[in-house]
Amino acid sequence: MSEPGAAGPCPAAIQVSRIMRPDDANIAGNVHGGTILKMIEEAGAIISTRHCNSQAGEPCVAALARVERTDFLSPMCIGEVANVSAEITYTSRHSVEVQVNVMSENILTGAKKVTNKATLWYVPLSLKNVNKVLEVPPIQYARKEQEDEGKKRYEEQKLDRLETKQRNGDVILPVINPEPHTVGYSQSSLIHLVGPSDCTLLGFVHGGVTMKLMDEVAGIVAARHCKTNIVTASVDAINFHEKIKKGCVITVSGRMTFTSNKSMEIEVFVDADPFVDEPRERYRAVSAFFTYVSLSKEGKPLPVPQLLTETEDEKRRFEEGKGRYLQTKAKRQAQMQQSAQQ
Repeated sequence: MSEPGAAGPCPAAIQVSRIMRPDDANIAGNVHGGTILKMIEEAGAIISTRHCNSQAGEPCVAALARVERTDFLSPMCIGEVANVSAEITYTSRHSVEVQVNVMSENILTGAKKVTNKATLWYVPLSLKNVNKVLEVPPIQYARKEQEDEGKKRYEEQKLDRLETKQRNGDVILPVINPEPHTVGYSQSSLIHLVGPSDCTLLGFVHGGVTMKLMDEVAGIVAARHCKTNIVTASVDAINFHEKIKKGCVITVSGRMTFTSNKSMEIEVFVDADPFVDEPRERYRAVSAFFTYVSLSKEGKPLPVPQLLTETEDEKRRFEEGKGRYLQTKAKRQAQMQQSAQQ
């Protein structure tokens, strides 16, 4: 064991691999984005929990606090192997940043391709007291710039988490006889009782389980809207505002917020009802925006029916979604230009 407080070397990267089976995919054979997100979180939880227990002190479990924007660069199919690698890139006093890469492998031909890159943030919670956040063992950086860049990312995500939590008061109400392509027509909800198999050693839900349910709801919304095969294209930052304990009933709700010519943005949030031994009222636990695309039988992008907004709130959310879409598009174009110049 290292001396308490001493910076240790950066932990070795880990890799988790699993073959994709029919129950991991939709009817067209494309693996659900939620399945990949769940594997990403499992790898992140393993390496961050291992690191947080690498020095003498209270045993703990690393809990997922946030997932940065994640792009699905290429669809994964049944029969392919998902190779998920994770490494720790930054530690603050109470949090761990984990970078995760996903590569699909065709075991018949040997062909490989990168499908996902993700950044996750974890906090170590004591096994003795689920509400106690422990200190994270520091890591050694190869260069001072790496630590400075990591600190900048840490401050940015901390600010964004606070801003997101402050605007999380919306609820989705049922609409009677909605018209096609309206928000009310495709909005969907899923109710799930949190059982032991969904939970960590501390008795709260794995972040990967929650993300998988969120992706399922977002996929239903997208499929209802366009009536075609759909796949996850990206997920904006997923913020885990509060823990969800075993025995809670969670409601995962999704609604369409914006459509471009070939993509759909769906807002998804998770509310928890602590029914067992808890007098507390329902609370907002998780929120995120998912982006989906519509595909033909040949896997080619299809035009998306335009969203028909009816209320002032729907129009406001549409404009906010349009702003996120244009911002992401401009960032992607700048990255492509930068890559072309190198």
